[in-house]
Amino acid sequence: MPKTIMVVDDEPDNVTTVKTVLEKEGYKVITAKSGDDCLKVLAKQKTKPSLILMDIMMPGTPVKEIIPKIKGIKIAYLSVVRTSEAEREDLLKSGNIVDYIPKPFDIKELIAKVKKIVA
Repeated sequence: MPKTIMVVDDEPDNVTTVKTVLEKEGYKVITAKSGDDCLKVLAKQKTKPSLILMDIMMPGTPVKEIIPKIKGIKIAYLSVVRTSEAEREDLLKSGNIVDYIPKPFDIKELIAKVKKIVA
């Protein structure tokens, strides 16, 4: 049974790229276009995804308010926003935040990080 990864990003090109890459690696991929949409999609799933790859900056409810509503699922931020080491450490303090992946990302690095997180 393939592991499920959820990709949450308001940029359709990013969603398509990440989905295509992960599906080629054998993962099942579900998507959402915002934090609010993420919560709706999660509510409909029979099983929780193994990982959520989530953009930090999206329209609607701020991601920092969405994260506490997601229980028991590992989350890795995808972000084009440059952050300092201190800011990155602060972002990773939330219990289920397990990584920070800067955009644009290297595809091999993305795959390696995903495999490490869901192993």
